[in-house]
Amino acid sequence: MGALTHESLVEYLLEEAHEVAETIEADGVDAELQAELGDVLLQVVLHARLAEERGAFAFDDVARGLREKMIRRNPHVFRPDGSLQDTFPATVEEIVLKWDAVKRAEKPGRDHAFDGVPAALPALARAQKLLDRAERAGLPVTTGSLPAPGATSAPGVTSAPAAPAPATEQELGELLFGIVAAARRDGLDAERALRAANRRFQDTPPGGTGSPGQRPEAG
Repeated sequence: MGALTHESLVEYLLEEAHEVAETIEADGVDAELQAELGDVLLQVVLHARLAEERGAFAFDDVARGLREKMIRRNPHVFRPDGSLQDTFPATVEEIVLKWDAVKRAEKPGRDHAFDGVPAALPALARAQKLLDRAERAGLPVTTGSLPAPGATSAPGVTSAPAAPAPATEQELGELLFGIVAAARRDGLDAERALRAANRRFQDTPPGGTGSPGQRPEAG
């Protein structure tokens, strides 16, 4: 095994993160979760150590930066000195609005709702993230051949009635699994197909005008 690098450790970081998710979703015992979280933390320590060796930053800097970010991005929870506020927002919507406002102030160069969505995410996770960003930015969401609930067809266009949405995550999982199975049977790559759909969604200007993913102007 060669010398450790950030690049060579990426696969282990991803693997350990997936093992944490699997432990949680499989209702693993606390001891298992503790061990898996320790494995993830080890990856953080290793990356920080490599950075420290080249004089970039150390683990303490990572922890300090995280503390500062949590205080900065959660003014509804923390005062500037890190102490708790006396009162908190009444709704989740208020919290999301405050969070988004702080992030926009931190990164004014991000003019598009989809900026910062990792391209390396699995296609399904990325689709969900793109749709979430679009909704939060007030962008119209189209779903290809599946009409949105209550949507009307354009003149001269006939749309098939939308199938009822699955009522549970188990039903949704079975539906998705069936779609993948059908795609595989017909020689199609479901992951690649959804990646392409994500790109089309991201690159299509809202309403057909302006820039893709452009945040709407405040009225």
